[in-house]
Amino acid sequence: MGEEDLERFETDVELQIYREYRDVLPMFRYVVETERRFYLANQVELNTVRDDGSIFFELALEDAWVWDMYRPARFVKRVKVMTFRDVNIEEIDAVSADVDTL
Repeated sequence: MGEEDLERFETDVELQIYREYRDVLPMFRYVVETERRFYLANQVELNTVRDDGSIFFELALEDAWVWDMYRPARFVKRVKVMTFRDVNIEEIDAVSADVDTL
């Protein structure tokens, strides 16, 4: 597989994931962004942990969908994420969950 074929493959996969995202968005209550992943979830718990002068975030998601082109299954029952970086959590307004406007 050449470089051009690989780029075309990755573009096709990203488009498939976007279409899936558009279809499943109305099923979820929260959008969660970390430095490495993008999630949709129905339950989110965020804890700030201080340990030996370090601060990190522990994030627990339930009933979630993850944007990741390398996962064979994007729906997960529970996810636990730990990060030293920013976490963005937004509650989705059911009325504005129309992805066609994005």
